[in-house]
Amino acid sequence: MKISFLKIISISLVAFAIIVFFLALNVDKRYSTEKIVGKSVDNFEILFLNNDEMFKKQDLTNDKYHLINIWASWCLPCKKEHPILMNLKKENNLKIVGINFKDKKLNANNFLRELGNPYDFSLSDKDGTKSILFGVYGVPESILIDNNHKIISKFIGPLNFKDYEDILQLLNEK
Repeated sequence: MKISFLKIISISLVAFAIIVFFLALNVDKRYSTEKIVGKSVDNFEILFLNNDEMFKKQDLTNDKYHLINIWASWCLPCKKEHPILMNLKKENNLKIVGINFKDKKLNANNFLRELGNPYDFSLSDKDGTKSILFGVYGVPESILIDNNHKIISKFIGPLNFKDYEDILQLLNEK
């Protein structure tokens, strides 16, 4: 009787392990931040790049759209997207918030001095913990926020001409 009871337990454990294994295969474990589109921006406080003041969610004006751009001076794709940001700076109903990611203040300021500063607000995320609030896991990334502080689009990687056109279309639709 002991042998049959051990066989039943063994077979049950093996069957359980196989079922758990196959169920786990169907779980999507990829990290995705697209789910933040349509949600409101959480409250945040991020230090300005060149002073000790804090920029808060309340500083996002209600009469403008905001493009939050996460960038770094050491990031080559950030240099590639920079002309697009300079063109977007010309839009009247858009404010651009730059969050410098894991960078040195001197390098960030040199980058902006050499290539031009498209940002209405330059912020600093020295350790990368503040950018997580926006679902960022690399640079460059950009998040477009409407005048109700709702995320309406997210751009992973450097902005390109198509992204530029999409942003202009979104700005003019609303």
